[in-house]
Amino acid sequence: MSTQELLKIRNIGIAAHIDAGKTTVTERILYYAGKTYKMGEVHNGTAVMDFDPEEQSRGITIHAAATTLPWKGATINLIDTPGHVDFTIEVERSLRVLDGAVVVFCGVGGVEAQSETVWRQADRYGVPRLAFVNKLDRVGSDWERVIHEIRTHLHKGAAPVQLPIGAGADFAGMVDLVQMRALYYRNELGTQFDETPIPPAMRPAAAAAREELLARAAEFDDALAEKYVHGRQFAPAELKAAVRKGCLRMGLVPVLCGSALRNKGIQPLMDAVVDYLPCPLDRGAVKGHEPARRGEFKDALIEPDPEGPFAGLVFKIAADAHGDLHWVRVYRGT
Repeated sequence: MSTQELLKIRNIGIAAHIDAGKTTVTERILYYAGKTYKMGEVHNGTAVMDFDPEEQSRGITIHAAATTLPWKGATINLIDTPGHVDFTIEVERSLRVLDGAVVVFCGVGGVEAQSETVWRQADRYGVPRLAFVNKLDRVGSDWERVIHEIRTHLHKGAAPVQLPIGAGADFAGMVDLVQMRALYYRNELGTQFDETPIPPAMRPAAAAAREELLARAAEFDDALAEKYVHGRQFAPAELKAAVRKGCLRMGLVPVLCGSALRNKGIQPLMDAVVDYLPCPLDRGAVKGHEPARRGEFKDALIEPDPEGPFAGLVFKIAADAHGDLHWVRVYRGT
């Protein structure tokens, strides 16, 4: 593996309060990435990531589960973590080795107890993250309220990069605030969608939301800030790059919207993982230990060098019928 290939790797996890739709989001990601030929469902025990019989019968995630998938030239190594408070240690040990995370929120429940716990854990390990507001097709969902709760309880830098089109049964798609285009889904599988101009009724709200996103992103990019202050034109790619900088510095949290159960909003979320979350090179060196003398170790900074001597961390050991299975995060070497 070369250094250039490291730029295309995303080591991420998905976390949430129980019943926010986290595993359904993961199952849709697997389907759209071509890893599965049929969408797994939590409610009927066919979710691929809930592999344990106990998980399938209860309809909840108990064990962290890992998979690898391709998306638009990148490789995403993904860990689906439990949402139930009783299994929070599984989230803790996973976040320790992740470069980025997606935190899923219920469009009805908003910020809940385990949402705050997961967020604090990610802060502890310095993990940049995206927020995905799910279940916007449900009666009682409230996008604006959830954004307010995220900013009030978790991070004042929460910055929507999308706006939902419709709510509840009328939820039809989203407005991309970077490209300033509307995205409408045309089939139930969510595989066919149209990019169209923003509907006239939403243009004032979209313009205001983009102005807010621009103001927040400009704090992390001097070139964009200068154009913003002087009212000069800028390309969507410049705004996207500034949002990425803010996300990597953990000063900005891009927020996306959708309904995983109705297959809406997942592909843009996958795009955002590649566009905004860090690669191993972005995360830089990590503190570790190297052999010094026989039986002794010394503190060291482990650089993400694929050509260097192997360095890794076993972050989970699971019992298997054929022996113990060790989960390892490789930090250096291959």
